[in-house]
Amino acid sequence: MVRFFSLLAVAAMLLMVGCQQQRFINKWPVYKGYKKAPYTVKGQRYVPMSVEDALNYRAEGIASHYEANGHIGAIGQRLYRGQLYAAHRTLPLPCVVRITCPRTGKSCIARVADRGPYIPGRLIDVSTQIAKDLGFYVRGLDTVRVEVLSVGDGPYRRTR
Repeated sequence: MVRFFSLLAVAAMLLMVGCQQQRFINKWPVYKGYKKAPYTVKGQRYVPMSVEDALNYRAEGIASHYEANGHIGAIGQRLYRGQLYAAHRTLPLPCVVRITCPRTGKSCIARVADRGPYIPGRLIDVSTQIAKDLGFYVRGLDTVRVEVLSVGDGPYRRTR
């Protein structure tokens, strides 16, 4: 009986390790072009920045987290629990950003594939997994630095 539970524990650990490794293997769908058309939410008009401006984008502000398990993001990508995704109001989609929490000193790479947050004073919404990795999941909000690493996918991908 002890041997059975030992084998069960080993199997559970291997499954957990496999899940942890899977979230780092980003199998993002390739989005053709850039989504940068103006849009309106709750009467407020947003105009996304150009690809060139985005490549030089760095900002510091308040981040919150959200769980979009199964939700389809603004570029048609389905977002799942455990993935490293984010939402921003004006960055062209898709783009890859480095998000750093100065309080904890931790950073994370995320794909911006959704729009938001639409709460005044918020800079970016991140997935629950990113909030956990950066150390502010329990707090709910924290100050972060956001730096764009690349914009676009495949042949459209541009880096600084």
